[in-house]
Amino acid sequence: MTSSAQPIFSKGEDCKSSWHDASAGYNETDTHLEIMGKPVMERWETPYMHSLSTVAASKGGRVLEIGFGMAIAATKLESFPIEEHWIIECNDGVFARLENWAKSQPHKVVPLKGLWENVVPTLPDNHFDGILYDTYPLSEETWHTHQFDFIKGHAHRMLKPGGVLTYCNLTSWGELLKAKYTDIEKMFEETQVPHLLQAGFKKENISTTTMDIAPPSECKYYSFNKMITPTIIKE
Repeated sequence: MTSSAQPIFSKGEDCKSSWHDASAGYNETDTHLEIMGKPVMERWETPYMHSLSTVAASKGGRVLEIGFGMAIAATKLESFPIEEHWIIECNDGVFARLENWAKSQPHKVVPLKGLWENVVPTLPDNHFDGILYDTYPLSEETWHTHQFDFIKGHAHRMLKPGGVLTYCNLTSWGELLKAKYTDIEKMFEETQVPHLLQAGFKKENISTTTMDIAPPSECKYYSFNKMITPTIIKE
């Protein structure tokens, strides 16, 4: 790790107002997505995205996915016996790709355009069997916390009883595992679980699995050799 590496966000940086119409920079080989110079998603994440999708689809039924990115998780979700697949995406270029992708999927896809903060409050309670939250932080202020705004404000209410939530914030967790933690399970226990409890989930209904992963050395947001998949059940 080089000390000269630039942080993902500079002090006070906020991309939110420009994000929706900023160019979606998919590279030619479709292995990287950059928006406003930020490394949003990279193809090497595929095994981990598939792990999240497997959890989100584990109850079947109606699944909500927040953040479409490169369609890695979404395509995996479509391989499971779900009934409906609702997807929120705010970036114009990514949303155009989502609409095109949706045409060839085996299950009903409901594309929803906008920031989750604007779309999610319009969605009903007790509506989803599974939720996968994986959006990119849009400001330095919310870099490590944006997932909790969603989880505390909405995830619990939108899940059906027995429904499952999974999520990640790799841009945050990658930083925490560089700067503060050497144990990924301890990182999750100390920085994530207290917020999940505040959201109304019970400790006995929160579990995690880990997988070995080898991020490329040039990846700007994640260099740790493991990833963690949460499974959070609503009673």
